[in-house]
Amino acid sequence: MEFSFLSVNLGGIAIKRLIILITALALTVSPAHAATKKPTPTPTAKVVAKSTAKPSISKKPVVKKKVVVKKKKKRKKITLSPSPRAAWPPVGFKANGEVYAKIPNAKELIGAASNSKSLTRQLAQKIDGVAICEKYSCGAVQVASLNGCTWWEITGKIVGALSPDDKTLKVFGAIRTTVGESAPKQITTILLISQELLMQKHAVANISAICHHDAPNEKVPGTTYSTSSN
Repeated sequence: MEFSFLSVNLGGIAIKRLIILITALALTVSPAHAATKKPTPTPTAKVVAKSTAKPSISKKPVVKKKVVVKKKKKRKKITLSPSPRAAWPPVGFKANGEVYAKIPNAKELIGAASNSKSLTRQLAQKIDGVAICEKYSCGAVQVASLNGCTWWEITGKIVGALSPDDKTLKVFGAIRTTVGESAPKQITTILLISQELLMQKHAVANISAICHHDAPNEKVPGTTYSTSSN
């Protein structure tokens, strides 16, 4: 099954301490001396300290707080319904015999990646510190088969203008990607990664998807990219 697709770019604060020294000055007072007559003794009154009774402190009665018993709310049972089965044939897919294929948009690709660890890993790859599909031109295709496949073979071409001034389209290279087995009616999202810089605004086109039912005679999965000699 073959169809064309022009890819969308998937793309210390130093802290100072101030120490204040406080010096206590000793004040000296010199005693005054004066010649005085001998004092005559004068009668003094004795002061008797009387003890007073301590005032009695009456204790306030302790008021016991009422313990409020909270009633436990019964939790509502939540019944989980099974996920609805995917519609078949899948919406928006083109059919060719038992094979169905579709070019996903950016939102659909993100949704697919959230459910696929392998696709997430692919998109998270970095080249020179840049996400792979922000450096190179990438494409993607979603495939499914009524009867399932032993392995998939996806091919595509990288096309673009000859130069900013010459808009004549040229084929710059070809991508071939293989992926493993898929179950009947299982939708698989496949990423096509070229080696053409994204800034050149090239795109993945003429994508072809082949569902194989025989055992592969090569290592699967795998990706090869070949540049065009023309």
